[in-house]
Amino acid sequence: MTTNAHAEAGDHHDHGGAAHGSLKSYLIGFGLSVILTAVPFWLVMTGAIADKAITALIVLVLAAVQIVVHMVYFLHMNTRSENGWTMMAMIFTVVMVVIALTGSLWVMHHLNVNMMPVHDMSQMP
Repeated sequence: MTTNAHAEAGDHHDHGGAAHGSLKSYLIGFGLSVILTAVPFWLVMTGAIADKAITALIVLVLAAVQIVVHMVYFLHMNTRSENGWTMMAMIFTVVMVVIALTGSLWVMHHLNVNMMPVHDMSQMP
């Protein structure tokens, strides 16, 4: 068989244009993942930032960055693989998750604010 015949017959080494990582890219991804895990852990355990709201915001931002690092370095998601459809699927998923989480937090906040006050039952005769 010629090279074209292998390609036409569905060569087993063809991966549909998906990107593959090198050892260097895997090590970069691993290093970034370790840093993006260690920094929030250190912030929370040491109380380096006195304001808990700022600490929580930093932890959430670093978690989002870590998700992107995993998608790029380990899942090889980029605009070139599979004609950009993996990136479009990822963007759609992110939008849906943000809508679901935002809506859930909004509902829980408003339920918490609008609920009747809890009475102290120990004061009851």
